[in-house]
Amino acid sequence: MSDSETVPAATTGESVGSAPALPRGALEIAAGYAFTGPALDLGALMWEGQCLPDAQIRIPLPMLNRHGLVAGATGTGKTKTLQLVAEQLSAQGVPVFLADVKGDLSGMAAPGEANDKVRGRAGEVHQEWTPTGFPAEFYALGGLGRGIPLRATITSFGPVLLSKVLQLNQTQEQSLGLIFHYADTKGLELLDLKDLRAVVAFLTSDEGRAELKNIGGLSTATAGVILRSLTAFEAQGMSDFFGEPEFDTNEFLRTAADGRGMVSVLELPAVQDKPQLFSTFLMWLLADLFHDLREVGDADKPKLVFFFDEAHLLFNDASKAFLDSITQTVRLIRSKGVGVFFVTQTPKDVPSDVLAQLGNRVQHALRAFTPDDQKALKATVKTFPNPAYDLEELLTGLGTGEAVVTVLSEKGAPTPVAATRLRAPESLMGPIEATALDQAVKASQLYGRYAQAVDRESAYEKLTAAPAKSGETPTPAPAAPAPKGRAAKPKEQASMVEQVVGSGMFKSLARSVGTQIGREITRSIFGTARRRR
Repeated sequence: MSDSETVPAATTGESVGSAPALPRGALEIAAGYAFTGPALDLGALMWEGQCLPDAQIRIPLPMLNRHGLVAGATGTGKTKTLQLVAEQLSAQGVPVFLADVKGDLSGMAAPGEANDKVRGRAGEVHQEWTPTGFPAEFYALGGLGRGIPLRATITSFGPVLLSKVLQLNQTQEQSLGLIFHYADTKGLELLDLKDLRAVVAFLTSDEGRAELKNIGGLSTATAGVILRSLTAFEAQGMSDFFGEPEFDTNEFLRTAADGRGMVSVLELPAVQDKPQLFSTFLMWLLADLFHDLREVGDADKPKLVFFFDEAHLLFNDASKAFLDSITQTVRLIRSKGVGVFFVTQTPKDVPSDVLAQLGNRVQHALRAFTPDDQKALKATVKTFPNPAYDLEELLTGLGTGEAVVTVLSEKGAPTPVAATRLRAPESLMGPIEATALDQAVKASQLYGRYAQAVDRESAYEKLTAAPAKSGETPTPAPAAPAPKGRAAKPKEQASMVEQVVGSGMFKSLARSVGTQIGREITRSIFGTARRRR
């Protein structure tokens, strides 16, 4: 019997849709996606130029924490695929984080609009399309743009990630680590850029020059490079991203009142011209989650799925320490119930050690117009397991909203490679109106916690309030006093603790005013010199 002949589905022992027969090759592929447990529906199998709607291509829900890659050339439908997967995760109670680089994912909060194209796609893949909006929160880095401000303190961001943002070389990165160590030992809290700039400026001053010898031979020249980089970085308006209240990344793990997972959309169009900043900040969010979450092993569904759009920006010009940190984070965070999907143009954009951790693949069309394109195409084909297709031909001929898929089965084994016509998202495929977005942001219960920046006493104030005498190290000031109105009476302490724990400031205070051990644990994922487990 030839591969084009059909075989009755009943003879296979597998229940694959309701079709009485499928081509043998298509039947073998479809059988690999006939999962018994909860799964996300991606679309229908394509075989020999035809869409076979009774052969559904799916991803098992428990396997979403095994990470994934969504790749393809510009305009092939990567963002819509991301939206499609995010909708179904939310519907099954899984929170989702989306990095919205282009500014068109805010439509997740609004029902989609029916048109001939959507109805046609739904009919082709046997999708019962219903316009649906999903519970969403909107964020912006440091408040630059529309959204609840996301901030991080310098101390929790850590020297490795900050070195990536400042484009420091390996020697300068190591020196920055020593500066962080110095600030830790002297009780100089690094909360915002001016704190770090003040510490570096002190170490390059007449009073602080002797301290350079005491922290491992940091050269004045290297300290000067770091100081100039910080000054230039601050001059570009980047100071708003660092400070307090630091965002508690556990906010991303919430579900809505109806049980659906919250969709957290980080609006990034306002910082498109600063790709290293937003890509590195996203890595901080992920590493912070890693630090806070407990081990869960293999769960029925993920705690969170994190979509990392424009992922190639994260790896450009990255140091070995930085790449090692990413690899370690991706490898280990799976056991904490978090799935990470990298969204980029080709698999070559992702280092091989990271790519090896990505069990689920959705590959949209690639272009082969130049020798480099052809080389990338051949490299992509080699990353797929034993396809039944001529992938070089297929990947250059896929239409918008079509992709080659392979995922991990319920047993953790790769499924057959499947050309797939993808479903249409049910939420709005485009941004919501600016007024509606502003209303959603201000109506959020998180807005009151994080909207207003706080600038309390830290390294800058301690170093400038009482300059040290020549040849002396500045005496660390005591921890910042409680704001007025928080009385120090013993009988009121319980009430005060309750108020602090419930506030948006709690995590920042615990990290930056807490013990030296607390700060080192926070940075351990970033590969600093001293680690505590």
